[in-house]
Amino acid sequence: MALSVCAAPLVWASTSLSISSSLFITGKLPSPSAAFQLPFSIICNLNPRRPLLSVIKDRTSRVACSRVKVEDSIEDEACELVNGVELSIGEGVDSINAYLFTAVKNNNGTGILLLSDIFGFEHNSTRDFAYRVACNGYNVLVPDLFRGDSWEKDRPKALFEQWLASQKSERVVKDIATAVKWMVDEFVSAGVSKRLGIIGFCFGGGRVVEVLAEDLDGYFGIGVSFYGTSIDPSVAAKVKVPVLFIAGENDPLCPVNALRNIGESTGAGSRVVIYKGRGHGFAHRPASPEEDGDAEQAFEVMRNWLYSGLLVNN
Repeated sequence: MALSVCAAPLVWASTSLSISSSLFITGKLPSPSAAFQLPFSIICNLNPRRPLLSVIKDRTSRVACSRVKVEDSIEDEACELVNGVELSIGEGVDSINAYLFTAVKNNNGTGILLLSDIFGFEHNSTRDFAYRVACNGYNVLVPDLFRGDSWEKDRPKALFEQWLASQKSERVVKDIATAVKWMVDEFVSAGVSKRLGIIGFCFGGGRVVEVLAEDLDGYFGIGVSFYGTSIDPSVAAKVKVPVLFIAGENDPLCPVNALRNIGESTGAGSRVVIYKGRGHGFAHRPASPEEDGDAEQAFEVMRNWLYSGLLVNN
C-alpha cells in the first residue's frame, strides 16, 4: 500500500505563549483546518501536576505530501498538518532549548527523541527531517545539544577541533539526560506512549548508542543511528534493544567494518544498512540527485523500522 510522505517547502504560522505541560496529543482533536487556527495549548492535554514549561514559539506547518510505496505499510494521511513548538526544558542553569514537532492528524502518541549532527537543532536539514518523521504520526523532540554554539560551515576548519573540545562530554550527556527525562515524563509516565524511539545523525548518531546503553529502565524500545561517530564497541555491547544502523560505503567517519561489528554486538534484531558509493550525511543532507534517491530509500527503511518496532510490536 502507499504511505504519505512529507516534502518541503513548509508554510509557517507563528504565535507566542507560555503553558504548562504535559504536551501530548490526546487524539481528540478538532479538524485539521480548525486546528490550524488554534494555539498549541488548545489542541494539547495540559498536565497541572508538571512544572511550568516555557514555550518560546508555536508554529503550525502545512506540509506538502507525495505518495510512495513502502513495504507492509498502511494508508496514512498524518502529514497534512504538523505542529512545531520551541521549548525550554529543565530547570535553571540546567535548562536547554528544544523543538517539539507533533502530528496534529492521526497522532499515534509515540514519542521520539532526535539527536542532531554538529550543525545543531536549528539547521534546516535536521528540522526538515524531524517534520517528516512527525508527519507520519509521531511526536519528535529535538534538543539543542550545543547550547546555542553549534558548528557552522563558514567557520575556519582549523578551529573545528577547538570547538569540539569546548563541547564538554559531561555537559552534553547531562543535557541529553534532561531531554530523556522530559520525554519519559511527558509520554511514558503520563501513559501516552508505551516505549520511546530515538534517532541520531553523525554526532547524535553516536550518542544514540550511549543513551540506549544507559537506558536501564527500558524506556526506549528501538533506535536508529545514521552514520554515528565515535561509537565505543564496549558501550554498544550494553544495548539491549534493536538498533538500525544506516551509513554510506565511503564514509571515513563511520567505517563500514567497524559498524558491522557494532551492529552484531547490540540488541537482538539490530540491522546494518550500507549504501554503496555514499559518504557522510547523505540521508539527511543529500548533495546530489543520486544521493537524494538513496536518502528517500533510507527514510523509508527507517520509517518501516519505527512502525514495526514501536507500533506493531510494542
